[in-house]
This record gives sequence, structure tokens and C-alpha cells, in this order.
Amino acid sequence: MEVRYPHLHLKTHCLSNRANLLKPSPTLTITAKARQLKSEGKDVVSFAAGEPDFNTPTPIIEAANKALQDGFTKYTPTPGMPTLREAISQKLQRENGVKFSSEQVVVSTGAKQSLFNAIMTIVDPGDEVIVFAPYWMTYIEQITLAGGVPVVVKSGPSEGFLPSIEAIESVFTYRTKAVILNSPCNPSGAVFSTELLEWLGDQAVRRDFWLISDEIYEKLVFDVDHKSVASINDEVAQKTVTINGFSKTFAMTGWRVGYAAAPLAVAKAMSNLQDQVTSNATSFAQSGALAALQMNPETIEQMRQEFQTRRDMIVRDLNAIPGVNVSTPNGAFYVLPDFSSFCDGNDVELADFLLESALVATVPGSVFGANGHIRLSYATSRTDIEQGVQRIKEALSRLSK
Repeated sequence: MEVRYPHLHLKTHCLSNRANLLKPSPTLTITAKARQLKSEGKDVVSFAAGEPDFNTPTPIIEAANKALQDGFTKYTPTPGMPTLREAISQKLQRENGVKFSSEQVVVSTGAKQSLFNAIMTIVDPGDEVIVFAPYWMTYIEQITLAGGVPVVVKSGPSEGFLPSIEAIESVFTYRTKAVILNSPCNPSGAVFSTELLEWLGDQAVRRDFWLISDEIYEKLVFDVDHKSVASINDEVAQKTVTINGFSKTFAMTGWRVGYAAAPLAVAKAMSNLQDQVTSNATSFAQSGALAALQMNPETIEQMRQEFQTRRDMIVRDLNAIPGVNVSTPNGAFYVLPDFSSFCDGNDVELADFLLESALVATVPGSVFGANGHIRLSYATSRTDIEQGVQRIKEALSRLSK
């Protein structure tokens, strides 16, 4: 039988080059296995979650419910409802020392879309974008989608997972278009020092490149203060796109509300791009986000304190395992222990072993450019932390034997 439209038979070579650039995450197999085990009634302890285990605070839920009851279910302006953009502008000035007007704020369906908007707006094919490893894997994928070239600067636990000035300086070229910062960092929990931020800000102004500053974990800091790079001075602010959102701080991961604040020309370009992709973030979710900015900060502080207690627990318990080394992170809700003595660099295989042998779900460090490490999220109960780490200890003892 003759095939009239052979091009409709979907094969890899029929996809766009852009689609073929996307790589499946190695975590997908582990995630699927964890779900399968849970469906079989197995008691899986998960350290894989990248989201708070707390419920969204009641005032936020009530505000969204009221918006629904009031019929606030239509389109909003693409960059967000004006009252929310104004509240974000005021929040940035009040808490971060970043002076951007509401016109310079673009609300999106999560910080991930804000990041995508920024990269697609700024980066041309062939442009180099510097990323610091360990990194959130989405940075690499989005840079590649834009046709850019990721330039990775690595650091390890001996440097506190923070890049050195010398290492960064060595990769600057005339093609450097942007540097992506993530402080506090997923997956390491590292927090950038003021000195390093000031140096990067000076370089951005002198060398004329952009800083894309992902500050989604800004409220989850321990023993240190968070600083926004755009607050250094007006010149640096004009070279910075600040990315943030409501997912981590307010336990609103499923609500999908994030935002970017940028120089006006960039903000308008990001809004124009979003207009052709998703249009506005969900209207009543934006009402919830507005309530989040207006609620009592004590609720957030209580969550932060609980995360700090959990951090201390998991660091203590992991360091009690012979052959495992973990430094104390200053932010986010992750630890990135070195398991290289157990896996010879194959952390994907080790993560799979821990799931099958110990019923503990983790994320291999190679996903983040940190071979031989494993990321554990302590956005879970104290009981799960205690039991999960004990299971890891017992499984590793069997493996070493």
C-alpha cells in the first residue's frame, strides 16, 4: 500500500533540530521506579522532591478561593495583573534593594518560564552563557534551546561549591553574553558572598554581558544573609534580570507563579515573547500570589526554621556514615554529599541501587554536573530523614562488603 504522506510517520529525524537537542533526564527512570514501588505498597522514603512538603498557607488559599467566587477567571494582561506587579515592585525595593518599577516586572507561569523568557530574549545562536556547576540542569537545556553555548565553571566541596574568580575570569571571551547565578543554589545550597557578587557585577558592566540571577530560594537561608546582585548599584541593575517566584518560599509549587524584574526594554521583550507562548499566568493563582506578599512573614519564618533544623539533622546523620562526606549548606533545602568512594563516579547506578536495595529515592549528582555526588532534599519529615539516612547507611555497608 502506497504511503501518501511519509513525512507524517513520526521518527526522530522528522523532529526539529531543536527538539532533538533535548536530553531526557536520568532521574526519570528513578522517579518512575519509585512510583512503581509505591504503587506496589513499598515504603519508599523520597529525598528527591524539589518542593516544600508544607501546605500552601491558608491566607493564600482563601484569596484564590475568593477570586474564583468573585468570577476572577478571565485573562489578565500578559505580564500580570497590575496590583501584583506593583506589589512585586514594592517587595523588591523593600526586601532586596532592587529598584524596578511595576512596568519592569513580568509575571509568568513559574520561575522556570521567567528564566526561559530571559534566555530566549537575551541569547542569540553562538552566544556563550557561563553556568556554575553544580547547576540546575534546566539552565543547560534552555541555553541550548536558544542556540547558545553553555560554558561550565566547576567547583567542589573544598570551595564550598562556589566558583573562584580566577576560574570565572579564565572563561570570559568576546562571545560571553550572560552569566547565570543561582543563590541560594540548587543542588548544593551554596550562597554567593557579597564580594563575589560585587566582582561579577563589576565584570558585567565592564565587559558588557548580562547577569541572570535566579533567586527562587532567597528566603531559605541559614546563618547568612541573601543579597540580590541587582542591588549593588544602578549600573549593575541595568545589566541584571532577577528571577524569582512563589513556589519555594510560600509552598506554592503547583500554583505556577513566578516573575522576572529587568531593565524596561528586556521586560517588554519578555512580555512580547510570553504573549505568543502562554499569555498570562492563571488569574486566580495571581490573586493567591498577591496575598502571599501581604501575609504575616512569621509563617515563612517558621518554615525556614524547620528547614534549618532538618538541615542540621541530615548533615549530622550523613556525616556519621563512613566514607560519606557532606558540607553544611547555607541555603535552599538540599545537601550534596560526596559518595564517590562507593560509586567510582557512576552516581546514577548508585542512586538506582539505593532505590532498589534501600527503598530510598535520591537524585544522582551527575545530573547537576557533580559526578560522584548525590542530591538529597530535606523537604520531608524529620522521621523520613532519620529513617532514610539509616537505610542508606545499611545499604552502603552491604555494598562495601
